[in-house]
Amino acid sequence: MKTSRTLRTFVAASALALACAPAVVAQDTQNNAHTSNVVSGQKTKLKGAVVRRDADSFVVQDDTTGAQTTVVLNDRTSVKTKGGAFGGGTKYALTTVTRGLHVEVEGVGDSSGNLVADKVRFTDADLRAARTLEANIVPVEGRIGTAETRVGEVEQNAQRMSGQLDELAAVSNAAAGGAVAAQEQADKAVQGVQVANERISNIDDYTPEQSIKINFKLRSAVLTPEAKASLDQVAEYAKNAKGYLIEVTGYAYESRNANANQQLSSQRAESVVRYLVENHNVPLRRILTPFGYGAKNALNGNKTRDERAENRRAEIRVLVNRGLTGAPGDGTKISAATSPE
Repeated sequence: MKTSRTLRTFVAASALALACAPAVVAQDTQNNAHTSNVVSGQKTKLKGAVVRRDADSFVVQDDTTGAQTTVVLNDRTSVKTKGGAFGGGTKYALTTVTRGLHVEVEGVGDSSGNLVADKVRFTDADLRAARTLEANIVPVEGRIGTAETRVGEVEQNAQRMSGQLDELAAVSNAAAGGAVAAQEQADKAVQGVQVANERISNIDDYTPEQSIKINFKLRSAVLTPEAKASLDQVAEYAKNAKGYLIEVTGYAYESRNANANQQLSSQRAESVVRYLVENHNVPLRRILTPFGYGAKNALNGNKTRDERAENRRAEIRVLVNRGLTGAPGDGTKISAATSPE
């Protein structure tokens, strides 16, 4: 059993690494992998790793054949962990399915050759491994494309500015009286290059622009009206932000059972993500994989009734990319998947 889980984790890591590699490597991988179409109306089962995740679908690479199949999700799709012989298991939101996760899918083919999923199953160990990979790699994806664009822009600006400096030098030699003005223009041009270079170096710097905490009732993951009002403000802020990511973490202190606290804290984080997506159309690519910390990182001693109420919470942070916005910072680099203070 342990060997099987280790193998699945390795497959998930490999699949996710391929998905996040530079453009040339990604193109070679797509050329080598072949696409599998499902016959319309045919019941099909798949086992493999998720290599791409879109808003309402994901792509699975079959463990045996290596073929890639598009799996479509809908309101009837059941997403759960494997529950043993009696059909148990923990239910999860559709957003739980992420790249690197090893899944078993059952469904029926549609007219487009895709597999419409009825069931998606996975193990707790595979889910933890996939979440860890996704949390560390998602920010890298955005930086790759942005950095390539910025490098091209800087090269073009450098060429134009080089020509401007030559012209300014000629004017300075021809007219001593215009030397001061020419030097000022040259200084501005050099400063522009320095600013562009600084923004590229800040591609992986994130500045926290907004941070809130919302609380839950005892043993509940249902959002209160006050919590929804706070999330409405976060969503409104995000609509006007550039280069932002939303980080969601959940916490629970209701039980002495660590697994029960872990599950409840994850459900609280999932409730926040579902509300932002369904009520404010926040793109999934803007939300980091939600994570439940269980009973870790308490805000206080958790001894009195008020302290316990304060610890039953979820934390939401809006992180803005300094490299894209040019926002000032204190020089501290903040990961897009950091533990709360």
